[in-house]
Amino acid sequence: MAEQPPAAPGARPPRPGPAGTAAGGAGPALPGPPARPRDKWSKKMDFLLSVIGFAVDLGNVWRFPYICYQNGGGAFLIPYVLMAVFGGVPLFYMELALGQFHGTGAIPIWKRICPIFKGIGFAICIIGLYVSFYYNTIIAWALYYFYSSLWGSLPWASCDNPWNTADCTNYFGGSNVTWTNSSRSPAEEFYTRKVLEIQKSGGLNDVGGIRWQLLLCLFLIFAIVYFSLWKGVKTSGKVVWVTATLPYVVLLVLLVRGATLPGAWRGVVFYLRPDWGKLLSTAVWVDAAAQIFFSLGPGFGVLLALASYNHFHNNCYRDALVTSVVNCLTSFLSGFVIFTVLGYMAEMRDVEVEDVAKDKGPSLLFITYPEAIANMVGSTFFAIVFFLMVITLGLDSTFGGLEAVITAVMDEYPQVLAQRRELFVLGLITVCFLGSLTTLTYGGAYVVKLLEEFGAGCSILAVVLLEAIAVSWFYGIQRFSNDVKAMLGFAPGMFWKVCWVAISPAFLAFIIASSLLDQPPLVLFDYRYPAWSTSVGSLIGASSFICIPFYMVYKLAWTPGSLKQRLAVCIRPEKTTRDPQAGSVRLSPLL
Repeated sequence: MAEQPPAAPGARPPRPGPAGTAAGGAGPALPGPPARPRDKWSKKMDFLLSVIGFAVDLGNVWRFPYICYQNGGGAFLIPYVLMAVFGGVPLFYMELALGQFHGTGAIPIWKRICPIFKGIGFAICIIGLYVSFYYNTIIAWALYYFYSSLWGSLPWASCDNPWNTADCTNYFGGSNVTWTNSSRSPAEEFYTRKVLEIQKSGGLNDVGGIRWQLLLCLFLIFAIVYFSLWKGVKTSGKVVWVTATLPYVVLLVLLVRGATLPGAWRGVVFYLRPDWGKLLSTAVWVDAAAQIFFSLGPGFGVLLALASYNHFHNNCYRDALVTSVVNCLTSFLSGFVIFTVLGYMAEMRDVEVEDVAKDKGPSLLFITYPEAIANMVGSTFFAIVFFLMVITLGLDSTFGGLEAVITAVMDEYPQVLAQRRELFVLGLITVCFLGSLTTLTYGGAYVVKLLEEFGAGCSILAVVLLEAIAVSWFYGIQRFSNDVKAMLGFAPGMFWKVCWVAISPAFLAFIIASSLLDQPPLVLFDYRYPAWSTSVGSLIGASSFICIPFYMVYKLAWTPGSLKQRLAVCIRPEKTTRDPQAGSVRLSPLL
């Protein structure tokens, strides 16, 4: 680590900024007030639970089990583990190390790595906003279910409700029940006709008015998020003790209950039955790569933000391994929770498990599983704990996603925002709430699907690919390894270096190319999205990624010198020295 050059005779000392940085990064400046110390995690467990809470989200509960059985059952674990070892975990470790060493968020960190890539930080923040526009609406749906579960019998247990139609058919109504292609279960009609009221929408062309009940649910969700984040990691680190641990208690309760149901082992066998022939399909490897990437979550700026509040010598290497293993095991455990219940449903309906497990996504959380719960003994209790689990899983991921934006922006503009965190967080939450209004309409589910598909799809993959290239190729793998050694006392081994330089970027390029080549049409509830919606979705995806080339042009245009000199300056990081005791980083330009 290079030391700060001594001050010239007669020069004033640089003014420290709120994060301990010299104002402007270079040159003499007027003395100012002492730097505000950066927040730190109160306990190591606060950090670990925050990372686990972010990584373990709704996708672990529904997407992994579905992807697993669809792609060869137990055989799918082979590509899943390989993609985790060579792609997901190295990127996860890289982000934790970067955030901890530089002690700053996703935007200003690029001054210290490769300034011309600073647009990556802005792109991450925009993607974080897009995710918040739809993800919290899914939590609001779960809150509506939770509230509906508190009052006697479950409203989706029968067809005797005002919102039910003549097509409503109760699977569990007895042997004389006839199921046709037009039949709908009471759970499906509750979700579509009561919670969403999607029948009042004509599609994206006519989304209709706002569901005020969902508006109240979303308002309550954002209120919880605000009061968890407004004071920083000191408060959010305490909240995650509940929100990150409660899902495991509920999963174990549901697993025990599911294992005692008739037909449960049919579901387990279907879930894990290996189909070795599937391993010859490229699609299986793409699904494994995409699942582990989106599950661990590198590239969203969350790991950078959370690790930036660590102490300098914290063992982030061990943290990366522990939290990655916990995340993957949670996904595997969730498969048993889901498929024991699906096996029970198949037994009761006298159909194959495959016919019950055909739906994925929110349909599994809000139709299939609730329907099974409604026909269990103690259904009200299990409905309450299940949707409480869904809410807490969602809240943890929201905490992480918004903390990434908060940390990045506040670290980029400390002079303005350092003393105004509460107001800034309130403004950000307000923007997220207003941006979510379209997802609360009668056709809001269509908007949620569109944002989920394009808001953080290929754009986030491209962002993290450039991040890996910028760190490994421009900043330099040896320099990065030296940074890790300064923190941990030992340098990363050859395995990690090879993954960072070659295997992980190839892993990301593989997913991106496959995703672009295979884009099936969007369909939701038999509604086929119009062609123009794909164009709108592509614009949404491009609107975040475009920040990267725009900033490159801006940086080159405003840097003095010839083109060669500009490039040399723009790809060269500023020198950094970090005081491990204070946790601050001082910057000076490379000469």
